[in-house]
Amino acid sequence: MTSRKNPYLQRLFDGPIDVVGDVHGELDALLSLMRVLGYDERGEHPRGRRLVLLGDLCDRGPDSPGVLALARRMIEEGRAQAVLGNHELNLLREVPKHGNGWFFEADHDRARGEFVASRSMSVDEREGALAFLRELPVALAREDLRVVHAVWDDPSFERLGAELASWPPERIHRDDPGPPALQAELARLESARAVELGRYGARLNDRDEVLPLLEAVGRSDALWQRGNPMRVVTSGLETLAARPYFAGGTWRMTDRVKWWEQYEDETPVLYGHYWRWMDPVARGSYSKGEPDLFEGAAPNAWIGKRRNAFCTDFSVGARYKEREIGRTAPWRTRLAAVRWPERELVDDHGERLPLE
Repeated sequence: MTSRKNPYLQRLFDGPIDVVGDVHGELDALLSLMRVLGYDERGEHPRGRRLVLLGDLCDRGPDSPGVLALARRMIEEGRAQAVLGNHELNLLREVPKHGNGWFFEADHDRARGEFVASRSMSVDEREGALAFLRELPVALAREDLRVVHAVWDDPSFERLGAELASWPPERIHRDDPGPPALQAELARLESARAVELGRYGARLNDRDEVLPLLEAVGRSDALWQRGNPMRVVTSGLETLAARPYFAGGTWRMTDRVKWWEQYEDETPVLYGHYWRWMDPVARGSYSKGEPDLFEGAAPNAWIGKRRNAFCTDFSVGARYKEREIGRTAPWRTRLAAVRWPERELVDDHGERLPLE
């Protein structure tokens, strides 16, 4: 599904490409992976291959400004494409989150003694970065391949290409209320949600608390997420959690939906966002605490209903945790890419595996 009229769903490069998972500010990892793949530091490849970046370029790593600058330069010179991820969307919304203090003049992470080695961004750099991010599509497609940050969802793309096409991403996220039926269901849950938050809201950010499952909070959060096309394609679908878990600095009452198990189209799709792991031991040490959506699947395994969906996010976003305990290379977290049409998985350590 491609459309010249849809600014949010654009044409994917023709020819051989290398599709890179979430970078999360790890400039050295990106440059290492590019070298392994045969690119120089400007993104040029002797055989004319080009890079496709799957979003979440920034946050947590030591040099988010450097990653954004490199991506922008390669895109402007026609050597790369990128899609918008939820972390870029947070910057456009100017919402402070764990690991994105580098972007703000008042660095909330540094104030807490976190990510103190992360390079900050100047005011001038910030304006240029926002202009760059605002122009990114949320998905790319051609006849033999689709790429998106979180979820391939045709109804969301249709809405983004129709009445919302002229809206910037942050406005869609903020102002599109979703279908009337969803709004009515959210209204029905509002009073119960208020009661739960009144009782437990002050404790949601305390890892040491033991909280019950807040059903109204979970159900309304899942509905809120599902009702907005920008939220769906950049951060996924959610459902009420089986039990609460602590991740990303807060207690969560929703689980992520394995949307790929309902993906029925013939065209393969590559995506990021969901924290896959090369090493199951590393997951136990460095994960955010969320349920493992890929349990039982080999790192190089196609997944989904038709076994034609593949997550390329191999958790380099947790490399900062390795640094915190004094670990150095070889890293257990990885930055990976899928070579297409070769269907080969390659990581920043130089390991190569065929997709199976």
